[in-house]
Amino acid sequence: MEIDNIECVSVSDGLIDDAIPHHNHHHHRPPHPHPHPHPHQNNPNPNPNPNPNPNPQFSSSKTHNVNVVPSTIHPTTSVHELLECPVCTNSMYPPIHQCHNGHTLCSTCKARVHNRCPTCRQELGDIRCLALEKVAESLELPCKYCSLGCPGIFPYYSKLKHEAVCNFRPYSCPYAGSECSVVGDIPYLVSHLRDDHKVDMHSGCTFNHRYVKSNPREVENATWMLTVFNCFGQYFCLHFEAFQLSMAPVYMAFLRFMGDENDARNYRYSLEVGGNGRKLIWEGTPRSIRDGHRKVRDSHDGLIIQRNMALFFSGGDRKELKLRVTGRIWKEPPNSDGSNVCIPNLC
Repeated sequence: MEIDNIECVSVSDGLIDDAIPHHNHHHHRPPHPHPHPHPHQNNPNPNPNPNPNPNPQFSSSKTHNVNVVPSTIHPTTSVHELLECPVCTNSMYPPIHQCHNGHTLCSTCKARVHNRCPTCRQELGDIRCLALEKVAESLELPCKYCSLGCPGIFPYYSKLKHEAVCNFRPYSCPYAGSECSVVGDIPYLVSHLRDDHKVDMHSGCTFNHRYVKSNPREVENATWMLTVFNCFGQYFCLHFEAFQLSMAPVYMAFLRFMGDENDARNYRYSLEVGGNGRKLIWEGTPRSIRDGHRKVRDSHDGLIIQRNMALFFSGGDRKELKLRVTGRIWKEPPNSDGSNVCIPNLC
């Protein structure tokens, strides 16, 4: 739940509203990996006046010899269609179930249809379609993200495992509070965050945020904010939120990289918060947005500030939260583990 009584004042190198490309709102939905080929008639002497009767065996003519020539269909396409569950339209993996009439469906959907065949409404037993499972073992299919650039061809039973970690799969929206289901590439998500979620956009590799909350003792529900930075030609998401940690309220700030984990390792960042002559410093590697917001938070991979310390930093009568968080992002030198990086004083 996003809170209305937090004020975020950002000092950065400048806004990048003009630098962010505007994209049409769309979801990336890759086409079917095997489009249906156009049928070709193999009859070398097609009849210019075909019999209009749809059932030629009942034709009144005694001299007609009708040769039915099937259309040419790519075998992989037809088998792939046989392996699509008629309920969820996903590819079926063992166990593949069938009814007494031979209609198939996946094991997940078998429970959804209350043991009734969705095609003929006959009762489903515990019949496995072993023949179709054997056919699936012989197939090699392209990744479903082939239209997004993935060149891989995989055995049928390895394809699903690859697609779960494919580097070409779309990214999920990193705006966590609304449980947003939008997916897309990075430029699209940047525009989506700015236009739909009204997220603050900044350029530059240093930042200075001030977080103000009038009643810091109300943290029963997670409260958080998000800011996006354009730095080194990449985008980074800065999160700040409050939540309960072992029944104690804490505040946490961390950075996520808008890209894959391997690319995220090329960067480092530091966060600093302090007041009244005290200071806390965090240095780490940004996590990829492939890792969900809750996963990063629950791993405590960021700057964590206990409420008492946060109120001490805020000064005054300790009834209002006033935290100033400064930070910096830098590029990690090649073949460096980050152990010799010196953090400058950012105050």
